[in-house]
Amino acid sequence: MAPAPQYAVIVVGSGFGGLCMGVRLKQAGIDNFLILEKDSEYGGTWWANRYPGCAVDVPCHLYSFSFAPKPDWSRRYAPQQELLAYTRSVVRAFGLQSHLRLGCALLGAQFDEEGGYWTLQTSGGALTARSLVSCTGALSRPALPPIEGIGSFTGPMFHSSRWDHALDLRGKRVAVIGTGASAIQFVPEIAPLAAQLDVYQRSAPWILPRPDRAIGRAERRLLARVPGLQRLWRALDYLRHELRAIPMVYAPRMLAVGEWMARRHLARQVGDPRLRAALTPDYALGCKRILLTNTWYPALCRPNVTLLTGAIRAIGARGIVTAQGEERAVDVIVFGTGFDVEHTMGAIDLRGRGGLSLHATSDGALEAYKGCTLAGFPNFFMIAGPNTGLGHNSMIYMIESGVAYVMGALQAMRAGGLRSLEVKPEAQAAYNARLQRRLRGTVWSTGCRSWYLDHTGRNRVLWPGFSFVYRWLTRRFDVGNYTVKP
Repeated sequence: MAPAPQYAVIVVGSGFGGLCMGVRLKQAGIDNFLILEKDSEYGGTWWANRYPGCAVDVPCHLYSFSFAPKPDWSRRYAPQQELLAYTRSVVRAFGLQSHLRLGCALLGAQFDEEGGYWTLQTSGGALTARSLVSCTGALSRPALPPIEGIGSFTGPMFHSSRWDHALDLRGKRVAVIGTGASAIQFVPEIAPLAAQLDVYQRSAPWILPRPDRAIGRAERRLLARVPGLQRLWRALDYLRHELRAIPMVYAPRMLAVGEWMARRHLARQVGDPRLRAALTPDYALGCKRILLTNTWYPALCRPNVTLLTGAIRAIGARGIVTAQGEERAVDVIVFGTGFDVEHTMGAIDLRGRGGLSLHATSDGALEAYKGCTLAGFPNFFMIAGPNTGLGHNSMIYMIESGVAYVMGALQAMRAGGLRSLEVKPEAQAAYNARLQRRLRGTVWSTGCRSWYLDHTGRNRVLWPGFSFVYRWLTRRFDVGNYTVKP
């Protein structure tokens, strides 16, 4: 007989997905599990992303676990430090400390078909587990553009998620490459410090006002003391955001109202007509990620800030060469170029049944069944996997839905004494065919190039519909679509 694995479940990643998985495992009476974290601290994206101005872009009463409400958020849109502190409170409240193994990176994993378990190779040694759950998240692998000479720059150069806090930017000539969700937060913070700030924009983002404000003491006391008030606040936030799925998914023409609001916001904050024209997007609102900020446009209007919209030809030892051949000297380069969402497992060598490599599946274009399971990979699950991202609401809602589905699978294994279960290839193919058909009429398929699309041009990131539909689909584990072995 094959030896019993060390753990019932090993979870990879300690962000919101990994912590939610840990809480639900403990609540189900499954205590023999580990949460692996490659970094020296837990917290996922809110530990890794510590750049100046980092904050959430969803109201924090909604961007938090339903089972761990926090009545004393300081602002509607909490800063990074407060979100990281929230993850600390969840770990303490639910006793997850002993299950965390920090500084332990997953290097590879192989499914043992005879024993029905996974053998993991980690930076801390070999481990075995009956089930493996990936909670690595989409925003975990920094993406750097393929610019000629990128390795020749002699000054400090880093990605926003690897911010060099020891570096003093005061009086420096700084170049920022990228104008995505991170850049619009840190550029206004560093613009007053830099002697010269060059911002390289490939395409202008759609910007809407950020309805942020401090939450007063009286409000916080009411939320803490009045039963049901916080749930009502959360429900209203959820409904308000969920309605945004209508124009994005079902009626893109309605987005004209949002475009008018964005243009009015731009006109109010940018007086220079040439700069305003450069900051006006040339694609449909919502085709790329919509950004919320009140400080981005004023930062670009500062006399020491220059917006550059041409392509970058190369990076030299001491500066950046534009497409026009101009070499602009800089002391520091910061990349605000987002993340590689297509390869969230990175270089991890994951091999399923028959030695099937994860990197070899679907020509590298990863798809999954309900965003949670993969044909060819028994006892392997994902949280916030392919096509579970949202362009309109809180990812925490989707994470909790996916965790509930995975818990259903784990409980089915325990109740049935199953050695393994694996989604049927035909079920996975049919599910993804329907999903891709639904994506065709959405705003994300209107022609712009975004990080929502993989190298084949398919949207493997976003969920095409209301988030409550995904919750309905994941409300129970449909074992009939799985091959099971007792």
